[in-house]
Amino acid sequence: MTIPSESIGSIPRSPELLGALAAHESGQLGDQAFEAVLTRAVRETIEQQAAIGANVVTDGEQRKPSFVTYPIAGAENLSPDGVVIPFADGHQRQLPCLTSGPFRYQTHAESYLRAARECTSLPVKQAVIAPSALSLLYPSSGIDGYSRENFLEDLVNEAEADIRGCLDAGAHVVQLDFTEGRLSLKLDPSGQVLRDFVELNNRVLARFSESERARIGVHTCPGGDQDSTHSLDVDYAELLPVLFRHTAGNFYVQLASETDPDRVLRVIADHLPPGARVFVGVTDPIDPRVESAEEVRDRVLRAAQYLPADRLGTCDDCGFSPFADDQSTSRRTAFAKIRARLEGTALAAEQLGVGFPAARSSQEAQRPAAVE
Repeated sequence: MTIPSESIGSIPRSPELLGALAAHESGQLGDQAFEAVLTRAVRETIEQQAAIGANVVTDGEQRKPSFVTYPIAGAENLSPDGVVIPFADGHQRQLPCLTSGPFRYQTHAESYLRAARECTSLPVKQAVIAPSALSLLYPSSGIDGYSRENFLEDLVNEAEADIRGCLDAGAHVVQLDFTEGRLSLKLDPSGQVLRDFVELNNRVLARFSESERARIGVHTCPGGDQDSTHSLDVDYAELLPVLFRHTAGNFYVQLASETDPDRVLRVIADHLPPGARVFVGVTDPIDPRVESAEEVRDRVLRAAQYLPADRLGTCDDCGFSPFADDQSTSRRTAFAKIRARLEGTALAAEQLGVGFPAARSSQEAQRPAAVE
């Protein structure tokens, strides 16, 4: 029995990569040179995770324009005037809007996973956007000749392919990013939108076997962009019982930034599905202060008062840079927080008398793995 620890996904891009992104977008950097920068960014990100003891790594989403729009980047049937997501500090993100059918992914996350697996022999986790988030692309006014149900069927097919491609390519686990879940209760306090979101996600999950769903997880947080959130004021007690209706094997729950973690842990303990594991957030990516290993240890021990150790894992509250242009957190700070999470989880596991998965040697972790 062990207490696993995983990143949520994104890690801040380096100045070199940010510069290359701008130069490529403006046409000043060619595709081949840009690809070389991306490959180097992924390799360096994975190597740094391995160097600080991670036993499951991610590519840090170095290749994604954002955690939500990667599947549709470059699609021609979109307009920029979609749903607006307001953040507490006053800034906004706006989704595009679908203008015509059919709906198709332009990029599947499998391509990111395969590129990452070429850099390491460690298990690689892959984050994908939940279909519920992409359902927001369909306009409320409808589309002539392309009904919402036609759109949702296309979306379910594309989301299934996104997840299945990652599982087949050897992902350690596939994580559905479901940050719109908590936000939905702010937009619709009745909870019907949230229930519709979960039902849609479960339409996709129903296409996978029980053993496959054991390698699929769902992540929830109140957003984490430019050191601000969009729904931290929404009561978790309204979200979590519905969130846990997802037929997934793992859940990743932001917790470090909650003001009353004991209350949240009681809700988790009461509603976590049998056999599922919950990864609780023990570091806060939007707090510039780096947690100590001992602080993380104490957060894990607190969680273990409510949850069996064999159903417990740790994670960061959310990604460190879910949108590529978010420079609010430095790579140095992100990796320091990841180190604290790993070391603190190991300290807690030792105190609880359970194992903590050991990372492979630095040389072994950096050796390329065979890709199917």
